[in-house]
Order: sequence, then C-alpha cells, then structure tokens
Amino acid sequence: MEQRKVLLAGGNLLQAHTWKGLLETSGIEVDLKGEALIGGVGGLPIEMQTVELWVMNTQLAAAQTLLDALEIEQPQWQCVQCHEINEGSFELCWQCSAQKSETHN
Repeated sequence: MEQRKVLLAGGNLLQAHTWKGLLETSGIEVDLKGEALIGGVGGLPIEMQTVELWVMNTQLAAAQTLLDALEIEQPQWQCVQCHEINEGSFELCWQCSAQKSETHN
C-alpha cells in the first residue's frame, strides 16, 4: 500500500472541495480528511479543526505543481512548537524556526 502525504492543511471546507475536484480532474487521487470534525468548531482543540488534502507520495510533486501554477494561496498553519500562526507559503515558523509539521487527525 502506497503512503500518502498531506498536500494542504487548513482553509475551509469549500476551498478543500474545490481543490480536491481540480486535482481529481487532473488524474490525481485525493483524500479529504477532517471534514466531519468541522462541526466541532469551538469544542475541539484548534489542531483538530483542520481540513486536509492527502495525495499519494508519487503524486505529491505533480499536485503541488498544479496548485502552484494556479497561484492558489495556501492556508495559514499553526506551529506545533510555539503555536504561532504562519503564512501557508512558509516552510519554517517565522517565530521559532521550527519546520512546518504535518498534523494527523
């Protein structure tokens, strides 16, 4: 079974479905995770309120290239070390320099 990686985490459900449809029409298999947890906003910790798009490792580069070509703004992410909010394009936290981590719901 091939491993999957998080392509995008964050954003809202409408954006996530739009990106998922776009990627699937280009032949990239996408799993949407965290959709059922959106109803728990306010009652769940912030790190569990994330919608994530997962793709196969072999399709990760193609999926990222497709989204980059469309100039899709990546959602902000929260550092797991210092909890600072960072822009989606940042690979390192601007506050503590920790690497962007893939949170798993």
